[in-house]
Amino acid sequence: MDVKIEETWKEILQPEFNAPYFANLVSFVKSAYKSGIVYPPGAQIFEAFNRTPFDKTKIVILGQDPYHGPNQAHGLCFSVQPGVQVPPSLVNIYKELEEEYNAPFTNRNGDLRHWADQGVLLLNATLTVNAGCAGSHQGKGWETFTDAVVRRLAEKRKRLVFMLWGSYAQRKGAFIDRTQHLVLEAPHPSPLSAYRGFIGCGHFKKANDYLLENGLEPIKW
Repeated sequence: MDVKIEETWKEILQPEFNAPYFANLVSFVKSAYKSGIVYPPGAQIFEAFNRTPFDKTKIVILGQDPYHGPNQAHGLCFSVQPGVQVPPSLVNIYKELEEEYNAPFTNRNGDLRHWADQGVLLLNATLTVNAGCAGSHQGKGWETFTDAVVRRLAEKRKRLVFMLWGSYAQRKGAFIDRTQHLVLEAPHPSPLSAYRGFIGCGHFKKANDYLLENGLEPIKW
């Protein structure tokens, strides 16, 4: 199956695109876009991959579902389009960055494309969602696809940083070899759990320290 996605990812994920489950997934997603409002816009479903090629990925942040409100989702987990109110989880991510770097972050917009362009793969487990209906595209095949993404990165790359926030992301990354990669775990940055250990986790500095130790350019958060 021919999928429009960045070339290094296309090569590494071709077995997934050729698998029967993916054909079923494509059929479901096409039907959903035809019959109602689905986020993100179709051209941005693979935005995380197009902005962060396989061989340029340094850090992986795992989310769950795209935002399901108007003009929010644009294919990068936790990120929203410029001019849209910063969502609560991202507010807490910025609070943690302020704490780590003792610098202003909370006055920013919610657009994280500058992270993606530096090698931060902002990957949701499910890449599409019906408007106003969280979780509506779960169990249709996206999770199988994104499990394969995480597996390929963990097995074919070395010295990556995986940021696993919350139990869902931690289960998805449970198999990652901790001797080959840095795996950072914390509660989810949602207001429901951020103050149970996400705030104060130090993940952004730890990630950059690890990159520097391995001769890589740190991320300008």
